[in-house]
Amino acid sequence: MSANLSKRRYDQELSRLIEGLGGSRPLLYLHSCCGPCSSAILAYLAPFFQITVYFDNPNISPRAEYDKRLFYQQKVIDALPEEYDIQLATGLYDPTRFQQAVAGYTHLGEGSERCFHCYAFRMRAAAEAAKKAGADYFASTLSISPYKNAEKINAIGESIGEQLGIAHLPNDFKKKAGYQKSIAFCKAEGIYRQSYCGCPYSYREWQERLAAQAEAGRE
Repeated sequence: MSANLSKRRYDQELSRLIEGLGGSRPLLYLHSCCGPCSSAILAYLAPFFQITVYFDNPNISPRAEYDKRLFYQQKVIDALPEEYDIQLATGLYDPTRFQQAVAGYTHLGEGSERCFHCYAFRMRAAAEAAKKAGADYFASTLSISPYKNAEKINAIGESIGEQLGIAHLPNDFKKKAGYQKSIAFCKAEGIYRQSYCGCPYSYREWQERLAAQAEAGRE
């Protein structure tokens, strides 16, 4: 069997799980990296789950950017039908938590082990909050991004779930045009979409890309 054929289809696993719910609405703690990423996901999942959005992102820098993204996270929730009754909970904004999580990896670029440690740190926080709340599942919005590795995200989530004794919801939210739907939602609702992932390292890399593009334009 080729590597392509043996790859798991997390979106199909999620579809089958939803089909098996039988009308019940289990409690899901959904870690959200930002409002835009959560938008299409919430619209998709809210009919089937009671959702608490868990916004725990001390990687976001500076604080003003964090506050802006949190504001628009609530705006996304408010734009969805009231009957979904989506709740919002936040973690502690303490950037030293993030720095400790990625210590030893800060020299690496975006999409590297630095990011994987950041995913794991934030997903563990969501799983711990979910466990404490008696939730049935936890997951993260991270897989909606075309720049994020869904296989790695799910592997991290499953490992954390096994360690803590709470089910990880399988997902690859970029499938079924999830990313494109999130862009359309944000455009329709006037939701701010950021230009960099969030941490000071991704901000620096974004600035370097802009500088390189500007330099190329002058040649």
